[in-house]
Amino acid sequence: MDSYIIKKLPLKKDLESKQVLKKLTQAHRALAELKGIATSIPNENILINALGLQEAKDSSAIENIITTHDDLYKSELKLDGLKSLEAKEVQNYITALKKGYTLIMPEKILTCNHILEVQAALENNDAGFRKVPGTALKNATTGEVVYTPPQDYDTILKLMSNLEEFINIDELSSWDPIVKMAVIHFQFESIHPFYDGNGRTGRIINVLYLVMKGLLHIPILYLSRYIIKHKADYYTQLQLVRTTGHWESWLLYMIDAVTQTATESITLIEKIKSLIFTTKHLIRSNYKFYSQDLLNNLFKHPYTKIEFLMNDIGVSRITAANYLNKLAEDGILEKQKFGNGNYYINHALFNLLALND
Repeated sequence: MDSYIIKKLPLKKDLESKQVLKKLTQAHRALAELKGIATSIPNENILINALGLQEAKDSSAIENIITTHDDLYKSELKLDGLKSLEAKEVQNYITALKKGYTLIMPEKILTCNHILEVQAALENNDAGFRKVPGTALKNATTGEVVYTPPQDYDTILKLMSNLEEFINIDELSSWDPIVKMAVIHFQFESIHPFYDGNGRTGRIINVLYLVMKGLLHIPILYLSRYIIKHKADYYTQLQLVRTTGHWESWLLYMIDAVTQTATESITLIEKIKSLIFTTKHLIRSNYKFYSQDLLNNLFKHPYTKIEFLMNDIGVSRITAANYLNKLAEDGILEKQKFGNGNYYINHALFNLLALND
């Protein structure tokens, strides 16, 4: 079935059934708790980076771009001679996510131009919206075409312009923001405006929208882990809307994704917070060179290096090297050599994030 005709938003129907409204209460409660605990971390970049890297890894895995935590964190170091195409693609994702967050924050709007910039950072090209026909979505197992998105460039532009209005003009719809997020995601994936990176761009849009609407203050709710666990359902529910016009099960799927992901993120952040406190006490009690900026560095980068510390705490190369080497000698960090350089692993944080995989 590939004859679905995309309708402009807002839809002329009430999507918020009793079951949807009931589940929304749980989702909002979980998001409020997540938003609250995130503010208790001393530096928001710790969560944006640590959880963003997790999301980048998971979101890319949905597209069969597989990397390990080790390769991913090494890629962030940008060490000479270290090459992993998969890790580089995952790094592009975190770059695109951070770029999107920077773009939406001044005015809390998300435009087509912003989406184009996010996708360009993700794919490292400026191909823009599709201009050449031939794109079709196929069953990964059978190769059967299950859906053909719009082929005409002008149609894609019109639909994306309509989506932009729906995203930014609240008066167009009174739906709950989480419902709107689910509708936006469905619409974007159905338009499928890019040659590549539609799924990952769509998942970035999800969290940016929640930030825009004040349900989060930083982009730390990432649904890719849930989608990986329920991947078949994800594609089934998307297609069910196209074939039957039945929205409820898709909305329930996305609301459940928000609730479960928020709950799991709260647990992980609590563990990170506890680890930060333990490490802070350990370093402050034993080293005269303790500072909050030093602590932030060790948790913002599971793998750090001298240059990172120089930039973060404003010390010379010799001083930064002395600090890191002392922490490595005492077992707080693990020192590794690569080529002519060294990097330093916060193993407690690495293990915590790896266990959450």
